[in-house]
Amino acid sequence: MARFRVGVQLHPQATTIDELRAAWRAADELGVDSIWTWDHFYPLYGDRDGAHFEAWSLLAAMAVDTEHAQLGLLVGCNSYRNPDLLADMARTVDHLSAGRLYLGIGSGWFERDYDEYGYEFGTAVSRLRDLGDALPRVKARLAKLNPPPVGPLPIMIGGAGEKVTLRLVAEHGDAWNTFGPPESYARKNAVLDEWCAKVGRDPAEVERTAAMDGSEVANAQAYLDAGATHIIVMVGHPYDLDPVARLLEVAQA
Repeated sequence: MARFRVGVQLHPQATTIDELRAAWRAADELGVDSIWTWDHFYPLYGDRDGAHFEAWSLLAAMAVDTEHAQLGLLVGCNSYRNPDLLADMARTVDHLSAGRLYLGIGSGWFERDYDEYGYEFGTAVSRLRDLGDALPRVKARLAKLNPPPVGPLPIMIGGAGEKVTLRLVAEHGDAWNTFGPPESYARKNAVLDEWCAKVGRDPAEVERTAAMDGSEVANAQAYLDAGATHIIVMVGHPYDLDPVARLLEVAQA
């Protein structure tokens, strides 16, 4: 049994559909535990007007192209879709994947997406308030859908805000994701444990995931020591999976 889980996030920018499909098929064949993409409408680096693809459409294709890995958005933006519709979309992709989907969600932050697509950007506080309102709606809709999800459809919440985001993770999340450095991750992880105690939640019920660049793979042990149990390597085009393969070797040693 692996000591920890290994995932890969494939950036849907500066690429083609054929290249993305080849990358997630290769990752699945490699034996990763999870495959992710992000939920934006424009590139986050490089040519700001370069090629880019929409997230949930990609997840649907990924669901039928892969067989083993769990799938998800790292993470979806709550602002972009009605919470009830989001639950229905997730349930449908969960069926396409035979029960392998995570429902990743966060409050959103990339202002250009909002401006270009006509969403109200608001403030960090208002976006977190909206996320807090949306999570019970998502869960309620999932409970009503016919047919229900095939798999457990865990809700992953992304973010590191100690006063609101981590409380929402303790209240509603099955998994949590944020970034390093390891010292910061350890502090946030401890705060999440505190919130779990306050809301009466067993901290062990919340999976701890950490996203890192391929250059950080050699430092993975520091994230494990900080409390992570699932490390996700972020990879852009041309989708070099060598760092992911090295991490898998460590996990399975």
